[in-house]
Amino acid sequence: MALGRARKSNGRGVEQARREAEKLREERRSRFRILACVDGSDASYEAVRMAARLGTRQEVDIIILYVRAIDQGMRSGGLQVRVARENMLEWGLDLPGIKYLDHAIRILNDIGFSPDGWEAEASHTDTWNDPVGDNKVEYRHADGRSVVLKLKTAPDVAAGILDQYELGPYNLVILGEPSRWRGELRSFFDAGVDQKIMTLAPCSVMIARASERKKGFFICTDGTDMAADSVKQAGVLAHFADEPITIFSVARTKKEKDLAEEHVANAVATLKSMKIDVEATKIGTGDPAEQIIRHGSSSRLIVCTNQHLTKMQRLFHGSVTNAVVRGARTSVLNVR
Repeated sequence: MALGRARKSNGRGVEQARREAEKLREERRSRFRILACVDGSDASYEAVRMAARLGTRQEVDIIILYVRAIDQGMRSGGLQVRVARENMLEWGLDLPGIKYLDHAIRILNDIGFSPDGWEAEASHTDTWNDPVGDNKVEYRHADGRSVVLKLKTAPDVAAGILDQYELGPYNLVILGEPSRWRGELRSFFDAGVDQKIMTLAPCSVMIARASERKKGFFICTDGTDMAADSVKQAGVLAHFADEPITIFSVARTKKEKDLAEEHVANAVATLKSMKIDVEATKIGTGDPAEQIIRHGSSSRLIVCTNQHLTKMQRLFHGSVTNAVVRGARTSVLNVR
């Protein structure tokens, strides 16, 4: 009888945990959640700066993530790890990733987006039989905003980022520019972290580049339903960030210029119906990727529509969005 009662009690506990997890996910779906990923490189901290630029409204939460490799060999040291888990708020120990997350907080402080004084709570989750596991500190503002520092353990960085999305959900993942991009042929067999996330993440993905002296969202449209949805999403994001909007379309030949102008006019009308102003419109003629890079790189952010291409299609024909992401001299948002 006692064993039966224990099983029933355990079942109720599992069900309660499931309900609480689902309730949390529902609450998160009502907010705009940004996952900014850092790896300690200078380029990766552009993700933090961009997240802060987009995260000033009450409806936005920012989660800053560092993914570290599994340490089943206890290389970090059991005692040090236990102390670190108990003192995550102090960030006093030089464990893998903690100094990078600490630097991210200093960046937020420097640009006037400091969570100092917000209510803070630290938590730990055992994972992968790793001595460090997953750890986070969540800072909550009285108006509902939150900034979270997350130290996550995973087999590899891309897997960790995608797994973190499943714990979300998130509306936007921001990554810094990698030191080099793999070509379409090489990425077909061995994609880098950024290219894997660009391909596999269920939400929009941004590659952030330094853009302090630039302004404006350069939103591209080709008249498709997917592009129309991208215009709406990017327009709202530009409104959040108080950035001027330019709508752009490409005509491959001069004969297609009227069609490109129609695409632009439709996008402007869509945003106008949402009470979002458009500052300028532009038309380019020629190769889409080249024209987008040429006209858009002076803006703070280029916005492209995700293209549902198979690996074989990308291998033989390439992707406009991927070409823009690799070639642009500013941040690029791939909307999906």
